[in-house]
Amino acid sequence: MKPLNIFNKLIFFINSLFATALLLAYLLPYIPPSTFPFLSVLSLGMPILLVINIVFLIYWVIKLKKQFLLSTLVLLLGFNHILSLYRIEADKYEKQPEDIKLLSYNVRQFNRYNWIEGDTVTNQIIHFIENEKPDIVCLQEYHKRNDIKFNGFKYKYEVITNEGERFGQAIYTNYPVINKGSLEFEDSNNNAIYLDVLVNKDTIRVINIHLESLKIIPKVTEFQEEKREKLVSRMGNSFKKQEAQVKQILENLKDCSYKSVISGDMNNSAFSYVYRKLAQDHLDAFKEKGKSFGKTFDFDFIPLRIDAILVDEAMKVKEFKNFPEVKYSDHYPITCTFSL
Repeated sequence: MKPLNIFNKLIFFINSLFATALLLAYLLPYIPPSTFPFLSVLSLGMPILLVINIVFLIYWVIKLKKQFLLSTLVLLLGFNHILSLYRIEADKYEKQPEDIKLLSYNVRQFNRYNWIEGDTVTNQIIHFIENEKPDIVCLQEYHKRNDIKFNGFKYKYEVITNEGERFGQAIYTNYPVINKGSLEFEDSNNNAIYLDVLVNKDTIRVINIHLESLKIIPKVTEFQEEKREKLVSRMGNSFKKQEAQVKQILENLKDCSYKSVISGDMNNSAFSYVYRKLAQDHLDAFKEKGKSFGKTFDFDFIPLRIDAILVDEAMKVKEFKNFPEVKYSDHYPITCTFSL
């Protein structure tokens, strides 16, 4: 086999840099953001690092060069991460009477500031949710208005964390409510709220989370133009807050004897520390029954999945859907059908 020419040596050097970056990203779920907050930014770039290493692998295979082994080994080491990024389409499923369907959606204050042109966005969101016929609805960035009404739900629990802006979170359901509560994140407009609901003869805790926002503008070009030091510092601080918020959520679950479902906007990827902690003793509905990239946030061509539904390991996921065609917010709604 011929030695590499100068061009391919340069290509392999670049390949080595991206392979090292991917290896480093594999470690991030095990490193608290408070330890190295600036490194946590890499977790959002995991999809890109995986794809780039796949491209290098294909390049070396076409060239019939042994250098393909580098990206091959690195990708094999992170095979579970690939499953978090992409899933082959699952079989279609028809909801059964004993099943529970949960819908989670960051509604971006129902387009309060006209981020999306048109006066019908609020009604479109309401109609979409009603047409999906969920048993439980978890809304993040909920805006308290008199015209926000969902027909067909007996119970509503809303917590407004910013009284001036009148937004917060809400949970709607038809299941009898046994208990409810709000975790009240410190120094944050974000929050987690929960309901204990009675399903048949069983009680489950549904936690609607909205972790600290990263305040990312959903355009790659604008993201790149922001000063690097300022961007990394701001995001690092958000990741540290998320770590504390997840600890608070886990403390709440520790004191709960019921099976639980965690849903909402993590503002972080499935390759992050906060995701790994939240997913302990839970099944990621996307990894169980999702398809394609499961994209939940509008960030140009990058398939960011920062919203999730995590159900107790004692439950069974029957179906998971994301709706990238529903463009009424900067997030896309997700649903999970599961049984106890």
